[in-house]
This record gives sequence, C-alpha cells and structure tokens, in this order.
Amino acid sequence: MASETTAFFLCDMQEKFRPTIKYFPEIATVANRLVAAANILNIPVIATEQYPKGLGNTVSEIDVTKAKVFPKTVFSMATPEVLQHVGENIPNLKTVVLFGIETHVCIQQTCLDLLEKDYEVHVVADSCSSRTLVDRMFGFERMKQSGAFITTSESVLFMLMKDAKHPNFREVQALVYTSAPDSALLGKL
Repeated sequence: MASETTAFFLCDMQEKFRPTIKYFPEIATVANRLVAAANILNIPVIATEQYPKGLGNTVSEIDVTKAKVFPKTVFSMATPEVLQHVGENIPNLKTVVLFGIETHVCIQQTCLDLLEKDYEVHVVADSCSSRTLVDRMFGFERMKQSGAFITTSESVLFMLMKDAKHPNFREVQALVYTSAPDSALLGKL
C-alpha cells in the first residue's frame, strides 16, 4: 500500500442515517480522522451521498470540503461518474480504503465492484456500520471471503506512512493519539 496509488472512499455518511445506524457517532469520528489524515497525506478522498435530496448531505462532523462528492441512487460507489473521475484524476489508483455505511449493502457492493476491477480494497472496520450488528458482521465476512482486507483506521494510516521518519508522521500520529471509540466490534471476552 502506497499513498501515491491510494484513494479513500467515504460512503453515504448522511444525516438521515444517524438515528438508525448502530454506533453512528463513533464511526463518524473515525471517518473524520481518516479524511483529515488523507488531507495531510495528500491522498484523494471520494465521497458519495445516497439520494441527497431526500437523505441530506454528509454529516457536518466529517469535513469533506476537500473531497470530491458524488450523489448516487445505486448502492455501489463504483458509479460511472466516480469511475470516470478516478480514470481522469487518479489514473495510477491501485488501492482503495473504503469506509462508511451500510457495511452489508453499499460498502459491500462497492467493495465487490472494485475487486472485480482489480483494485486492492481495505475496508476500515472501525469506520463501518449497519442498522444491525449481524448485518455488519456478515458484510465484513463476505468482503473478506471475496479478497478484501478488513482492517482498522490506525493500521491503514501507519501502513501508508511506513516509517516514523515520514514527514507527516507527527500530524497523523496526533489524529490517532486517542484510541478510536468502541463500536462493538469485539464480543465480550
């Protein structure tokens, strides 16, 4: 994984979903960290909004001012408009870091579509959720079985920097200094 060949895909983190998605505030916190880190590392961010006219825009706690935001009605983020943007603006793209909602619908369909197009996909578990934790769990399982990497936000960011000597290490380290909030990814031990 290299920052020069990576893009972050933020999927449908919209206001109308807030009351129905498990751990929405926690995954939004992590999504904002990821977007902030992408901006520091000069990694492009693509965001989608599912039917924004009816469901609203990306929540205010995630700063998408530097992201390229696309409306959509299909579930996958791999729309013709997004793929055209990637081809024209990120032609060397090899790796997609994917996060948002819902794990078993839009995230899963995006992941499968991107894998089919031979992208390496890293799904950020601590920044993905669904209306039920069962759906989230089986979404992760399906994507893993299909060849995606299920990972965490901190792991992705340190993989991209590779070295504490990275020129942006201190800035990114400050973003993850406080651990990501718990979103029930682990059962009771």
